[in-house]
Amino acid sequence: MATLTVPATVPSVSEDCEQLRKAFSGWGTNEGLIIDILGHRNAEQRNLIRKTYAETYGEDLLKALDKELSNDFERLVLLWALDPAERDALLANEATKRWTSSNQVLMEIACTRSANQLLHARQAYHARYKKSLEEDVAHHTTGDFRKLLLPLVSSYRYEGEEVNMTLAKTEAKLLHEKISNKAYSDDDVIRVLATRSKAQINATLNHYKNEYGNDINKDLKADPKDEFLALLRSTVKCLVYPEKYFEKVLRLAINRRGTDEGALTRVVCTRAEVDLKIIADEYQRRNSVPLTRAIVKDTHGDYEKLLLVLAGHVEN
Repeated sequence: MATLTVPATVPSVSEDCEQLRKAFSGWGTNEGLIIDILGHRNAEQRNLIRKTYAETYGEDLLKALDKELSNDFERLVLLWALDPAERDALLANEATKRWTSSNQVLMEIACTRSANQLLHARQAYHARYKKSLEEDVAHHTTGDFRKLLLPLVSSYRYEGEEVNMTLAKTEAKLLHEKISNKAYSDDDVIRVLATRSKAQINATLNHYKNEYGNDINKDLKADPKDEFLALLRSTVKCLVYPEKYFEKVLRLAINRRGTDEGALTRVVCTRAEVDLKIIADEYQRRNSVPLTRAIVKDTHGDYEKLLLVLAGHVEN
C-alpha cells in the first residue's frame, strides 16, 4: 500500500510547470510550492511534468532543481523527481562505485523489485551509463559477494503464484544440508535464492522451518560478524518479508547517533508509491512509535516536510 497522496483534481501539466518556474524565480526559492506540486504527483505525472518543462522552458527540470536546492532536501527532491527505473539505475550505480561488503543496496534493488521493474532499471542503466549494471557489479564486487550479487541483479523471476511442493521439499533439504556444512556460498544456495519465484522460495523456506525447526535466517546467524552471511539473511528477508527488511533499514537510519539520511531518503523515495504504508505499520509495531513521529524527531526543515508528505502524513 502506497503512502503517496494525489489530489482528486490535479492541475494541468502546463500549470504545474508554470508554478514550478515561479518557485525558482525572484529572490529565494519557494520550497513549499515545490513540495506541494512534486510531493503530490505520481511517477507518470512527474515524468510528464519533466517532459513539458523541458519543452516549454528549454531547461531540464532536474538541472533547475539542482541549481536552486541544497543538501538532504535537494537529494530527496531529485531522487523523487526521477522515473523509478532511472532512480534505481542511479542508486545501483552509486552502490557499485561505493561498494563495500556491508552495502546492501544492490541486493535490495534486485530482490524487492518486480521482474519487469528490475529489467527496466537495467535498461535505464544502459541508457544513462553506456554500460550494463551486470558488468559494473562484476567489476566492483569480489569473491562470494560477486557470486551472489551478479545472478541477483541479472535475474528475471517468474511472478505467478504456482508452487511446486515436491521441489520445495527437495530444495529445503538441500539448503539445510549446505547451511549445516557452512557451505553458505554453494552454487545451489545461490541458484535457489537468485532464480526461484518469490512464491516458490516462500514455500521452500516454510518447509525448511517446519522440517528443521528454525527459520533459515536463524541458521544463517552462525557468525554475526560475517558480512556475507548478513547479506544472505537480508536477501532472504527482501524476498519473503520486504516490509521487515525496510523497517530495519529505517530503524537503523533513524535510531543511530546522527541520522543516516541516505538510507532514510532512499527508502521513503523508492517505497512511497509501493508499500510504505505496510513498512510504516511494521515500524510502529516494532518500535511503538509512528514512523512519521520518528521522522519529525530526527529531521528538520524542508527535508522533513517532504519526507512527511511522501510518508502520507496529514496535518491536523
